[in-house]
Amino acid sequence: MASNTFSVTGMTCGHCEMSVREEVEEIAGVTDVEVSHETGQLVVTSEAGVDSAAVVAAVEEAGYQAVPA
Repeated sequence: MASNTFSVTGMTCGHCEMSVREEVEEIAGVTDVEVSHETGQLVVTSEAGVDSAAVVAAVEEAGYQAVPA
């Protein structure tokens, strides 16, 4: 298992978290997604590592900005 942490900007509530979670969970190989609007952090756990660009694109699809932390 591998974990990657990202900083996400623009989230203000639980609905924001849910939107990000739903998009990131669609990435192949992702096994767990933890996201917090309070800390602005996203932790993605996957079987064998996940492409950071795919995570950033998924977060952007949800309407927010992400950068690897």
